[in-house]
Amino acid sequence: MSTPIDFEGLYRDVSPSVVSVYVGGRRRPGGAGSAFVYDDRHLVTNEHVARLADGSDTGRVELRFADGSWRVGDVVGTDAYTDLAVVAVDDLPADVGSLPLATQNPAPGRQVAALGNPLGLDGSISAGIVSGSNRSLPTSNGFAIPDVVQTDAPINPGNSGGPLVGRTVGGDSDDGDMSYEVVGVNRAKQGDNIGFAISPAIASRIVPDLVADGRYRHSYLRARTLDVTPTVAEANGLDAPRGVLVVNAVGPDGGEAFLNGCHEAVAHRGAEIPVGGDVIVAIEGNPVRTHEELMRYLITETRPGEPVAVDVYRDGDPATLVVELDERPVAGGRDRDGDGGSRIPIE
Repeated sequence: MSTPIDFEGLYRDVSPSVVSVYVGGRRRPGGAGSAFVYDDRHLVTNEHVARLADGSDTGRVELRFADGSWRVGDVVGTDAYTDLAVVAVDDLPADVGSLPLATQNPAPGRQVAALGNPLGLDGSISAGIVSGSNRSLPTSNGFAIPDVVQTDAPINPGNSGGPLVGRTVGGDSDDGDMSYEVVGVNRAKQGDNIGFAISPAIASRIVPDLVADGRYRHSYLRARTLDVTPTVAEANGLDAPRGVLVVNAVGPDGGEAFLNGCHEAVAHRGAEIPVGGDVIVAIEGNPVRTHEELMRYLITETRPGEPVAVDVYRDGDPATLVVELDERPVAGGRDRDGDGGSRIPIE
């Protein structure tokens, strides 16, 4: 049985590394966010917080630390697709340590605390549990962040970019002290008692590239997919509901697509269901059961330009296709052509 968290001790140990972020000199909700110390020069926050700095993806932000001191930071890396950003600070206050990212995603039921600057209130903590995992969270550009952590710890405007913290797995010391790790980057509230955070699996893949290069190059399969539910399976004449159906696909530079999309939609059980496309069931030997699993693999395990083996059912027969991944265009408008997903038919 895991040791319950001492939330008072967690706050004492972790809060010096949690930072309030203010943009445009505004110390009020809507002009504030949160961040946490990632290494001896960089903070992690949300891209949408950093973007407010000057209405773009670059700029300067004002930072208030737990000891009351102020710094000015430069936004040095952003990724709109996963809503992550990195801020550089040359002179962190003394005795402010970094918070490590967890090496694995938290399981439902794990105790967590959300720290940050909700509603412009510096140095706040709220507590709860991980209430769900493997969620998909839509962004404003039409992309959906996969592998998102769901929590019932209260998350409010201003918490965005702050850490969701849990006790380090196996981190108890002999004298009873605990160590803590970041199990999510707070992003959004969705109704009462439901908040979301970007998972450590995604953050640990994206953030190092933002530190080194200022951007992350996303792999691009150029396919829109639909989870194969029993209804979708029946409409497509499949023997079981598994994998994801390719609704449409495009090739690089207008060329021939690697994957076959659906050629029509039929009325089935009161809905218009796309039919006739490839059904993806695995990528590089890893089962694909949902769109979230497909996107998680593309983000965490692949790079643009790499060939990947995609197992599909095409016209009822199994096949393995070698697909060369493209690079996803820079986020700016809604992506209508590739790598979207839904559990309902798409126009």
